Amino acid sequence: MAWAVLIAAGMMEAVWAAALAASQGFKKPKPAILFFIALALSMAGLAWAMLTLPAGTAYAVWVGVGASLTLVWGFATGQERFTLARSLLLLLLIGSVVGLKAVS
Repeated sequence: MAWAVLIAAGMMEAVWAAALAASQGFKKPKPAILFFIALALSMAGLAWAMLTLPAGTAYAVWVGVGASLTLVWGFATGQERFTLARSLLLLLLIGSVVGLKAVS
């Protein structure tokens, strides 16, 4: 169960990162509100998962999931440039997250 909560918390990290960018420095209220809600959910999920998972592993997975989804969202919306190097590095990041899960 801790792993499922951790993955969901990582997904919320991607949501708050995208909402933070969309809020344009907290000038737009709807994305700013979404940022704070997603941030709270993300942190709460990470904290809960760390009750049973090692802190380093949980944090690395949380960051990996959030960073991966944020980058994929950037590719999908055209905010990030899709290149072969970026896609290979993204695969390496995802592989590292899977590897951390496999050895824990």
